[in-house]
Amino acid sequence: MQTRLEIQRVYREHHGWVLARLVRSVRDLDLAEDALQDALLTALDQWPVRGVPDDPRRWLVVAARNRAIDELRRRTMRSKKNDELEWLASLEREVAAGEDGPIRDDMLRLVFTCCHPALAEEARVALTLRAIAGLETEEIARAFLVPNATMAQRLVRAKKKIRGAKIPFVVPDEDAIDERVAGVLAVVYLVFNEGYSATHGAQVVRRDLCKVALRLGAALAQLLDDHPEAFGLLGLMLLHDARSAARASESGELVLLEAQDRGRWNQAQIAEGIRVTKQALRLGRAGPYALQAAIAAVHAEAPTADVTDWAQIVALYDHLLARAPTPVVALNRAVAVAMRDGPEAGLAEVDALADALDGYHLFHAARADLLRRLGRYEAAAKAYTAALAAPCNEVERRFLEGRLAEVRGAR
Repeated sequence: MQTRLEIQRVYREHHGWVLARLVRSVRDLDLAEDALQDALLTALDQWPVRGVPDDPRRWLVVAARNRAIDELRRRTMRSKKNDELEWLASLEREVAAGEDGPIRDDMLRLVFTCCHPALAEEARVALTLRAIAGLETEEIARAFLVPNATMAQRLVRAKKKIRGAKIPFVVPDEDAIDERVAGVLAVVYLVFNEGYSATHGAQVVRRDLCKVALRLGAALAQLLDDHPEAFGLLGLMLLHDARSAARASESGELVLLEAQDRGRWNQAQIAEGIRVTKQALRLGRAGPYALQAAIAAVHAEAPTADVTDWAQIVALYDHLLARAPTPVVALNRAVAVAMRDGPEAGLAEVDALADALDGYHLFHAARADLLRRLGRYEAAAKAYTAALAAPCNEVERRFLEGRLAEVRGAR
């Protein structure tokens, strides 16, 4: 049983790297995945008897590539196409010579293929979780609350798109890499956000998705070791995730940042998040992820909510708003202004965002909280009601219902 668990851990840890090496060799994502699954079944059969190899990743690569080559032989013998026969002969010579090349480049090829802008966002997320993180189709479907068949079709369509559009398994040219990196990081952050603030369900935090996103973020920082936003995203996720244990009470109710027990924050992870954030800032001009990480670091360094440096946070939001002028960033800045200058000042800035954020539950929740703090309970009740009318998860809904009852009782 212990060996089986170790095999599962190794498979998860090395899945993306092994698949990336296979895809470079066989140039077919489906074939590479099937071969890797066969290799895993062989490992489950052999490793409990022979023991886990000293280099399990290389073992999986060799076993899976041998199976893929066997399948390619069958295909080429049936088709007898000269170009396929020549390619197979070239692949066999490459394997015989042990010419693997840098695995970092293989991983980058797979990452950029899964997150290619020609694919729809939902397909990019699904394919990244499947190919890079090694999640099964059922796990991805469960994570995003869609039927297994729907997720399976989504993955099939994404792979067909790659084949049909002849999307190459390549690292983008230097001129295009910055543009493409933004899309890759956005996919990872979307996965993390779904885990950290679940849009559906009965939990505040989905630890499974947070862990997957952190693993992906760490791999990207390793691969893109000169890109500040890769480190910025990793720092941001580490700092947010360090507070996860304090975000819900023992009964599962939402606990806001100012009321959290900071003794439950993961201080080792906070230290690592701050280190990674500083590295992002040292690498160049601060981008949106690095700035958000810097804001999270200010919160993390405050021993109590009362001594939070809100002036510094507002200043960082000013820089962030200049780089990412979105209504949600403006809303977060307005909340910080309220903490620095008082609820009346914050409310004026929140109200200015009404047209852009009317369907966003956190806009109405922020507005309601400021009205509550000002003692304007009837207006606060209307704002809480508006927040409850917008989509939110079950835990947030219970919190908002509690606040609504509180302000109604205070009128």
